[in-house]
Amino acid sequence: MPARGDASQSKTAESDLRASLLAMLGFVLVATAQVTNMILARGLAGAVPPFTLAFFRWTIIAAGLAPLAIAEVRSGRLPLRGNVLPILAAGFLGMFLCGGPVYIAGITTTAINIALIMSLSPIVVLLLSRIFGLERIGGLQLLGMALALLGALLVVSKGHLRTFVELRTASGDLLVVVAMLGWSGYTLVQSRVATSATLLARIAAFAAAGALFTLPIAIAEIWRAPQSAFTSRALGAYLFAGLVPGLFAYAGFAYLGTRFGSVRASIVLYLGPIAGALLSWAILGEPPTLIHLIGGTLILGGVWASLKK
Repeated sequence: MPARGDASQSKTAESDLRASLLAMLGFVLVATAQVTNMILARGLAGAVPPFTLAFFRWTIIAAGLAPLAIAEVRSGRLPLRGNVLPILAAGFLGMFLCGGPVYIAGITTTAINIALIMSLSPIVVLLLSRIFGLERIGGLQLLGMALALLGALLVVSKGHLRTFVELRTASGDLLVVVAMLGWSGYTLVQSRVATSATLLARIAAFAAAGALFTLPIAIAEIWRAPQSAFTSRALGAYLFAGLVPGLFAYAGFAYLGTRFGSVRASIVLYLGPIAGALLSWAILGEPPTLIHLIGGTLILGGVWASLKK
């Protein structure tokens, strides 16, 4: 008959294993939810007006998280006075630049390219932090940056670096680079806006600002082609974009950060391109090429080396 201590240790081990498996499942689900936006961009390939899609995505996120934001505004944790301009800046960088342009990019580039280029954001954040004196960069980080940059050049040029030098890359890839730079700026700005507020309350404010910036272009798109903006396919895309890579992804990432800490939550960065490649293959029939594998390995290895500290 086993001793009580042995039985207790066995139950503890089983509990730890169960918790670990649930945690990993959570990371996989959040990473998958995030990259579905890239799959959506490629799958639609311009069939739905891009800025209209982005407008409804941010509107759904802002509306869904509004109760949290309103409660924190009333309690003083999310003070609007003194934060309006930073909120607008975060909304422009993270939501406007990472909204419509990504959906336009899906017309001429693949979902795998979008995922890999967006995964460069931590490198840019680190570089900007160094420029503004917020972070020191060591030798390992410099090596990581060089590897990630080389991987990005391979992906964008499709292995023909001469085409990159001659600026004959796909326009979609260049749009994703703009979106990635915007997201990098957003990452730096958002962490300094109303720091006493919760992440989800701040995201509600940023999403509302992003919807505001996107609205004029969305109105122009609807005016030009209302038949494209209000089809059943378009309405389904709006709901999906707002709920899956929207509310679920943001809420899931916020939970992971609260539950496991921001450092461990960054694991999602490494899972994203993998999930994107698998979904692109399964849903869009676009398998990763050898260049994607080599470039992706260099990018993820470079990001890992840069963030290892």
